[in-house]
Amino acid sequence: MQQSHNSAEPAENAAIGLDIGGTKTHGIRLQGGEAVAEAVSGSANVQNVSREQARHNLAEIFAALGTSGVNRVIAGSGGVDTPEDAAALRELILEHVPSAEVTVVHDTRLILAAGEAPAGIGLIAGTGSVAWGMDSDGRQARSGGWGYLLGDEGSAYWIGREAVRHALRLHDLGQEPDRLSAELMLAVGVSEPQQLIARFHADTGRRYWASMARVVFEAAQEGHAPSRSIVATAARDLAGLVGDVAAQLQVRGPVVIGGGIGIHQPLLQELLEAGLSARGLGDIRFLTQDPVFGVRYLLEGGAA
Repeated sequence: MQQSHNSAEPAENAAIGLDIGGTKTHGIRLQGGEAVAEAVSGSANVQNVSREQARHNLAEIFAALGTSGVNRVIAGSGGVDTPEDAAALRELILEHVPSAEVTVVHDTRLILAAGEAPAGIGLIAGTGSVAWGMDSDGRQARSGGWGYLLGDEGSAYWIGREAVRHALRLHDLGQEPDRLSAELMLAVGVSEPQQLIARFHADTGRRYWASMARVVFEAAQEGHAPSRSIVATAARDLAGLVGDVAAQLQVRGPVVIGGGIGIHQPLLQELLEAGLSARGLGDIRFLTQDPVFGVRYLLEGGAA
């Protein structure tokens, strides 16, 4: 577990914010509106880890942040698709702070809050992908977020997988590896394209293949056409998620974008912004702070 700052001294009226993603849990302790402790542990999303592993990772977070005086917890989590999902996570959190008021929201709600938007659409473009929105009347809608087996188009994992498919397609056509294929094979430690099949199906995990998106972005930035095509398709699919939510809620913005590739890949940002603008969506914001700090905004304005 990673931790920054010192664990907070006991104090009354403290709040804890949690951002629970597919690979990690990021927590902060807030006192007087200021973050006084911060910690990172493994995922507590029970769609990605066992209930016992989630319990263990939450225990690490709460031990690092301290529970004395905590009367409020807001947790944003992936995999919160039903009231039953939210209740199951709330139960795990209450094991550590039984007297606190605990609110569980979809993790994309934190994206919107971190962009200081009371209403609008939040987009996560990270290991997975999902768009979630809320209008000024509190109506909510989402698109995507089905997980890598069913969707997650435009995500880092999707981009990494498309790179593998590209290399295998060239091989099946009897063509020599191109730049993307060669750099992908080098990155994953194989010498022949067909070896990618076993490597992909080995126990490497979503995060591993999501990390291979960087190979695609590097090649695309330097003009490799197939790599740029993959990134362009990702941007189109992500814009489509936002467009779905916009149509359901009849809102035109703001659109707040977070997630690893959403905030760190300029080419994707450029293409995504163009795609959103073409759909009539405006006030596009790329996050400049971690989503967990959206909890502070929710506390100030009240969380549903």
